[in-house]
Amino acid sequence: MPSSDVSRRLARQIIDQDIDSLNGLNAVGEYTIARPEGSPANLKATYAAMLEQRQIEVEKLAVYRAAVDAARQAEWEFHNAVLAMKGMVLGQFGPDSDQVQAIGLKKKSNRKRPTRQKAQSA
Repeated sequence: MPSSDVSRRLARQIIDQDIDSLNGLNAVGEYTIARPEGSPANLKATYAAMLEQRQIEVEKLAVYRAAVDAARQAEWEFHNAVLAMKGMVLGQFGPDSDQVQAIGLKKKSNRKRPTRQKAQSA
């Protein structure tokens, strides 16, 4: 049997087939246990553990998504506050002041003037 890569998730189809196989085990009358991990008790315990871990995963995903939403909202609030500050500094000190340059904007006098392009002859 080839070694399995346990670092990746199993496809939903494989898990569904495994659950169907576990449910079908009830129809097998004379099932002899050669390996302890294949016993009905162990199968039921590992199935219950899988369901529990899936539930924990869903709960943590919900918490994660809420944290992502809260962080995104905080980022936007911060960004809007910085834009308001820039507007106030620009209005208070003028577009050509050192204070405007100190907050990361360009002074009006440092902007490159637009130049006309010569018409190309055809």
